[in-house]
Amino acid sequence: MSETAPLLIIAAGGTGGHMFPAQALAEEMLTRGWRVRLSTDARGARYTGGFPEAVAVEEVASATFARGGVAAKALVPFRIAGGISSAVLRMQREKPAAVVGFGGYPAIPAVAAATILGLPRMIHEQNGVLGRVNQLFAKRVAAVACGTWPTELPEGVQGYHVGNPVRAAIRERAGAGYIPPGDYPLSLLVMGGSQGARILSDRVPEAIALLPDHLRQHVRVAHQARPEDMERVAAFYAEAGISAEVKPFFDDVPRRMSEAQLVVTRAGASTVADLTVIGRPAILVPLAAAIRDEQTANAKGMVEAGAAILLPESKLDAATLADQIALVLESPEGALQMARAALSLGKPEAAETLADMVAALAAGELTEKDKM
Repeated sequence: MSETAPLLIIAAGGTGGHMFPAQALAEEMLTRGWRVRLSTDARGARYTGGFPEAVAVEEVASATFARGGVAAKALVPFRIAGGISSAVLRMQREKPAAVVGFGGYPAIPAVAAATILGLPRMIHEQNGVLGRVNQLFAKRVAAVACGTWPTELPEGVQGYHVGNPVRAAIRERAGAGYIPPGDYPLSLLVMGGSQGARILSDRVPEAIALLPDHLRQHVRVAHQARPEDMERVAAFYAEAGISAEVKPFFDDVPRRMSEAQLVVTRAGASTVADLTVIGRPAILVPLAAAIRDEQTANAKGMVEAGAAILLPESKLDAATLADQIALVLESPEGALQMARAALSLGKPEAAETLADMVAALAAGELTEKDKM
C-alpha cells in the first residue's frame, strides 16, 4: 500500500466489545485504500488476531483505575501521560488524516494526542450509555457515532446513529436462513462475552438439565466458559447426559450463531449487533455489575421488538431460565418471529456508514462546529 495513502489511527480498549467494531472499521477502510494503525495496550493486543495483517498494531502505555492496588492506581496518571506524550510525537511525524476512538482506557493516549494537535477526530460508542473514556472526549471531538440507539449523551452533544460495525465474518452470514426448532438436533449457543460469565456457567447447565425430556434429548450446547470453570461445566453436562462443547473462547462465533436455534448470552453491544445482523432469537442476561447498566440499555431494542427475552441476574435461577428456553424451543413459529424481529433491527452496513463519516471527517466536512 502506498505510503502516501491517508492514515487512519484507530484507538480501542482491551475487550472484545471495543475491538470487534474497531476491526470492522479497519477492514472497511483498507478496502478504500487507506492505511490503518491500531493503537491499544497489551491487553487489547490479545484481541488483534482477527485484524487484517495490513493493520499495524502499536501498543501504547495506558492503565485503568479499575484494577490493581493503591500503588498501581497512583501510577495510572503517569502511565497515561507517558502514552499521550509518545502519541503526540508520533502523530507529529505521521500526520494521520483522522483518529477514531472506540473507548476503553487504552484509547486515551491516541485520542488525547489528536485533541492536543487539533487533528480530525471522532469517537464511536458501542453501548446505550457512554463509557468513561468516551464521556471524557464527547465534547472534544467532531462527532459521536452511536452503535446503540438511543444513546444517553451529555447535554449539547449530538449523536449519529450508525449502528455497531460487525466483522466481515458476521456480515458474510447476514440474514442467514433460520431453521426453527423442531424434532431434530437443536443448537444452543451460550456466551458470556469475550471473557465468559460465571453466572451463566452456574445457571445454564442446570436449566438445560431441567428441560422436558423431549427437548433435552435434542439439545446440543456450545458453551463459552471461563478457563477456571470449564472442567466443572463440562462435567455437569456429561453427567446429565447433555451433548455439550465447552471452551473458553470460540473463534467461529459467526458460524455457531448462524446455526443456533437460540442464543443465551450477555447483552454486550457487539453481541447484540451480531444477533441482529444474523437474525437470531436470544435470552439476554445483562451484566449486573456494570456501573452504568449499559447492557440493559443495549438489550432494550431487541426486547421491545420481540426478538429477545430479558432475564436480569436477580431473576436468573435455573427453573426460570429452563422455562424461558422451553418457551422458545417449543414454539417454532414464535422462534421464527423472534429471528425475523432481530433481523429487522440489524445494521450490516454500519461499517460502511462509519467509514463514510471518517472520510467526511478527514475531508473537513465534519467538524466540531457541526455539533452546535
